[in-house]
Amino acid sequence: MPISECCNLDVVRCDADTPVQDVAALMRRHHVGAVVVVEEQPRGCMPVGIVTDRDIVIESLALGADATVFTAGDMMTSPVATVNEREGIVETLQHMREHKVRRMPVVRADGTLYGLVSADDIVSMLSMELSLLTGTIVEQPHTEQQRRRAL
Repeated sequence: MPISECCNLDVVRCDADTPVQDVAALMRRHHVGAVVVVEEQPRGCMPVGIVTDRDIVIESLALGADATVFTAGDMMTSPVATVNEREGIVETLQHMREHKVRRMPVVRADGTLYGLVSADDIVSMLSMELSLLTGTIVEQPHTEQQRRRAL
């Protein structure tokens, strides 16, 4: 299954000049832990970085710095690790592990932003699939028993 089938298409994003206070407000308003920093280009939005709630805490608040002087560009992880929309779940998890991240922008073949996938998205999708498999395993003996009685 391509990662495009389980990623979030409604990506919260900003540009590098966005004040970090506004980035935090976006996170709060949309109930997300990351904002993708993009550059608008003629063919679409290009992800250039990502700011997480952890970045804001570690890079400003934990140091006692005035967070109001920072922008998304100051806080973002760049270059941002991305995954192609056609890659599978296993490949995506390998990329996440390699880059030690829990969230990755999903990009089209031309590098434009398609969506955002998180480890939570993948766990949720896998748990749903496991639940379906469990239902099949539990129901199979009962179905087989009924079939045999009918003969």
